Amino acid sequence: MGKVLVLYDSSTGNTEKMAYLVAEGAKRVEGIEVRIKKVDDATKEDVLWADGLAVGSPTHMGIISWKLKKFFDEELGELWGEIDGKIACAFSSSGGWGGGNEVACMSILTVLMNFGFLVFGVTDYVGKKFTLHYGAVVAGEPRSEEEKEACRRLGERLAQYVAIFFDGKKELLEHIRTFEGKFKD
Repeated sequence: MGKVLVLYDSSTGNTEKMAYLVAEGAKRVEGIEVRIKKVDDATKEDVLWADGLAVGSPTHMGIISWKLKKFFDEELGELWGEIDGKIACAFSSSGGWGGGNEVACMSILTVLMNFGFLVFGVTDYVGKKFTLHYGAVVAGEPRSEEEKEACRRLGERLAQYVAIFFDGKKELLEHIRTFEGKFKD
């Protein structure tokens, strides 16, 4: 059974709301065990347990929060090479559109790549002109159905990849490739 950890930091509660939606999406995939951990309560054992990791951060000046950075530097530093090959993705909430949340996602992905995680974005559209190429992003809390579905879709895709790569469920690849929610315009 594949295992997904949703790890997040949240200053105002907005990124935490996203984390629960990401977890909800991961639970859409049968046979996946999902855990949610705030970075304050997370340990290296949580990351070792997981096959897939969704990392969420509030956007702090366009980058990852200091708490998440500290977690990766201090808590996971000794796991260098040991967590190589796990699958991961990113999500972020900013104070407003244009607040740097996609850059924050890239910051998270860069940290994850340095640890050897296989990172991804999602090509699916969850609404007209609404996609999550670098991860799920919102301004403030997720309010619209498109914003909520972006979070769910990110978690679902992570769980699908975990099921494919760790549980051998190759039939999910066809489901991913033929997703009907892609907008053409």
